[in-house]
Amino acid sequence: MKFWKYHGLGNDFVLTEDLDGTLDATPQRAARLLNRHTGIGGDGWLLVRRSASCDVAMFLYNNDGSVAEMCGNGLRCFAKHVYDFGIVKKEAFTVETLAGVMEVTIDAEDGRTKTVTANLGRASFDRAEIPMVGEGTCDRLTVRALDRDFTISACRMGVPHVVVFGRDFTDADVLRYGPVLETSPLFPCKANINFANILDNCTVEVRTWERGCGRTLACGTGSSATAVLCHRAGYTGDDVEIRLQEGSLQIHLAPEGVVMTGPAALAFTGETAL
Repeated sequence: MKFWKYHGLGNDFVLTEDLDGTLDATPQRAARLLNRHTGIGGDGWLLVRRSASCDVAMFLYNNDGSVAEMCGNGLRCFAKHVYDFGIVKKEAFTVETLAGVMEVTIDAEDGRTKTVTANLGRASFDRAEIPMVGEGTCDRLTVRALDRDFTISACRMGVPHVVVFGRDFTDADVLRYGPVLETSPLFPCKANINFANILDNCTVEVRTWERGCGRTLACGTGSSATAVLCHRAGYTGDDVEIRLQEGSLQIHLAPEGVVMTGPAALAFTGETAL
């Protein structure tokens, strides 16, 4: 099986084409491929498929073999691939995902993608849609994890996201408290946990513990959810720079949805029998 290895600001993916629908794609195979010690390694496995309703369809497995409805960094990598390799021959196109239709625009130079802009749609704040236990919305709720209280807000941005507000979270905090919050009884389908260091009213540093992956260097939907929930809490405006370990994403909160702009990179290609 031929594959391409991509990353979006360090959030890395194995990508394969399944345009004829015959690829043996299973959760077990995904977990083997994505194992960093015995496989190719990656946070997710992206599949390029045909779509009856959009220009192309994206399917995604997490590192543990579970299915992910959406992934912002994965979407940018996916969009770069289908444009650069001529599967889609236009710079603005639609992608079918399990979270709905995503609109993407390619900024290209000499036929190669420089950055990808994607409209991820609107966030949902209703607990039933996140899903989260209880009624109404989750706005600046105090929750306890192990020995510490945190202030959190939650939304669904394609997948369930929690933003933990602060100013001095470290990687040690992410590794200690991330898995506890991910598996909290508050979230029956688990949740992605974004630790947000609010630097000023237009800049937020984010460290993410990703559902089904663990610590990841970047999360596109998590960055978007962070911008949405920081704005909702009054910390930031409509335009936010989300700083991640390997670079930044630009998030714009528009009436029609959350617009994310950022890079995607091809790391290497290969073939595998896994």
